[in-house]
Amino acid sequence: MTGALNPDRVDGVNVEHVNVEPAAVVLGRWVDGLDYTALADAVVEAAREHLIDAVGCAVAGIGRGAAEPALTVARGLGGPPEARLFSGERVGAVAAAFGNAVAVHALDFDDTHAGGLVHASAVTVPVALAVGEQTGARGSEMITALVAGLEVVCRLGASAPHGFHARGLHATSMCGVVGAAVTAGKLIGLDETRLTHAIGIAASGASGLLEFLHSPAGTKQLHPGTAAANGILAARLAAAGATGPAGALDGEYGLFRTMTARDPDRAVLLGDLGERWETTRIGIKPYPACQLTHASIDAAGEFTGSTPSALTVTLHPDAVPIVGGPEKRRPRSAYEAKFSVYWCVAAMVVDGWVDLDTFEDLDRPEILDLAARITVRAGAAGVVAADAPGIVEGDGRTARVERPTGGGVRTKAAANLGPGAEAVFAADGPVSLLDAIEGCLP
Repeated sequence: MTGALNPDRVDGVNVEHVNVEPAAVVLGRWVDGLDYTALADAVVEAAREHLIDAVGCAVAGIGRGAAEPALTVARGLGGPPEARLFSGERVGAVAAAFGNAVAVHALDFDDTHAGGLVHASAVTVPVALAVGEQTGARGSEMITALVAGLEVVCRLGASAPHGFHARGLHATSMCGVVGAAVTAGKLIGLDETRLTHAIGIAASGASGLLEFLHSPAGTKQLHPGTAAANGILAARLAAAGATGPAGALDGEYGLFRTMTARDPDRAVLLGDLGERWETTRIGIKPYPACQLTHASIDAAGEFTGSTPSALTVTLHPDAVPIVGGPEKRRPRSAYEAKFSVYWCVAAMVVDGWVDLDTFEDLDRPEILDLAARITVRAGAAGVVAADAPGIVEGDGRTARVERPTGGGVRTKAAANLGPGAEAVFAADGPVSLLDAIEGCLP
C-alpha cells in the first residue's frame, strides 16, 4: 500500500548498512596510502609482466589493423601533446589512454582475472602509461598506480561473480572505469577524499552492454577504451572539485545493487587490502579468444590429429550463453569466432593450436564441419566460470583439464612484439617503455 514502511529501511537508509563505511571510502583511503615500498617483489614483478603483456597485445592489435577506428578517433581528438599513442602520435592523455586501451583489447588476447572475469590490464595499463607520461612519473610511481588500479578492478569483479554478465553488462568496462579512475588519481596526487569522489564519479558513468554477443559488431573492443578515458576524466573532475557519492559502489542505488541486483561481497572487495594481492592472480592468456573457451581448448588438444565423429563439450552454466549458444557454430566475424567454443575447439583439433591466424579465415570447411558436430552441455558450477574444468568427450574418449593452463609472458610478448621485444623487456618507466615500443611497431 502507498506509504507502507519498509522494515529494512530507517529514514531512507538500509538498516544493514548503518555504521558500515562505504566501500568507496575504504578504497580511496587504501589507494591514497599505498606506497611502492609496501609492494612485495612478487606483486611488482606481476604488475611488470602484465604491463609488458598488455603492450604486446596492443602492438599485435595495431599490426593487424584491429584498433584502427579507435586510433583514428584518438588522433582526431588531439589535445595537448601529453602522451603517446602506441602508434606513435602525441595527443592528450585521455585520447592516448582511449586509443591504447582499445588496441590492448582489440584481439581479445589480453589478460583475464578469473575470479572477476575482467580484463584488468586493458583498463589500467594505458592509463598508467598515459598519465604517467603526462605527469613525468617515475617507474615506481607508475607501478604503484597500476597495482592500485589492478587490485580495484579485480576485486570489484570478483565481489559479485558473474553478476554483471548475468544482467547483460560487460564487467570489464563496468568495473574498469573505477580501476582506471584510481590509477589516474594516484598519479595526479589525489588525496583519499578526492579519490573517493573520483570513484563515485567513475561508477556513475559505468557502462558496457553485452549485446555484441548476438552480433558481429565490435563494441566489446571499445569498452576498455571508454572505461580508460572516463576513468581519467573522473580523476580530473575530482581534482577540479567535482564530487561523487560515497555510496556509488555499495549504496542503495550504487553500482552493485543497480547493475547486479545484489550487494558486493565485502570480504572479497575490501578484505585484506595490502595483504591479499589479486594482481598476482591475473592470468596471462595463451589463446586470443574468450577466457571461457580456454579450458575446453586445452582439453581438445588431446584430440589433435584425429577425426572425431562428434564431440561433446561441457561448460560451466554461466559460460554457455556467452560462448556455447548453438548460433555460435557459424561465426560471422573474427570476434564472434573468439566467442565460439565450437570454432575454438574445432580449430585446436584440426590444427593443433589456436593463435591469431586461427581467426583470419572463417570459411575453412574442415573446421566448420567439425564445429557442426560439436554439442555443448552445461555442467556443475562449483567454481567461477573462468576457472571451470575443460571437458571434451568423443569416440569413447574423455579429455579433462582441471582449469585453464595460462601462458608465459615472455614467449607470448616476444611473438607479439617481434624484433623489438628485448628493448621492451629492458625498459624502465613509462617514457623509456614507450620509446622501446616504437621499435616494435609495423
